[in-house]
Amino acid sequence: MESQLELEAERVKLVDKLRQALPDLTTREAAVVDGVYRDGALSHKVKRLIALGIALRAGCTNCILAQTKHALNAGATKDELLETISVEVVMSGTTGVAESLRVIKLLDELGKL
Repeated sequence: MESQLELEAERVKLVDKLRQALPDLTTREAAVVDGVYRDGALSHKVKRLIALGIALRAGCTNCILAQTKHALNAGATKDELLETISVEVVMSGTTGVAESLRVIKLLDELGKL
């Protein structure tokens, strides 16, 4: 499996290029994202953990990496990430395990595992 940190760095570069190419779209999209992930009945961190579970279920590599990093930046612990994985695996079975390996590898590369 390739380096998840390298994939994440590539994702960030490409998102920056997308922002330059489509500033109107990405500005509007960012406003929606900011509104959705704001603390409400659920905290920002919990919303990011939910988003990670959905990303894992969808099998979206970019989403998995982004939501893992967002969750960590929101204060999620390794144990919270692992519990999120466990819920997703119960819902998805072996495909959930396969997609979760990206999170495990990223945590390992970040020295958090």
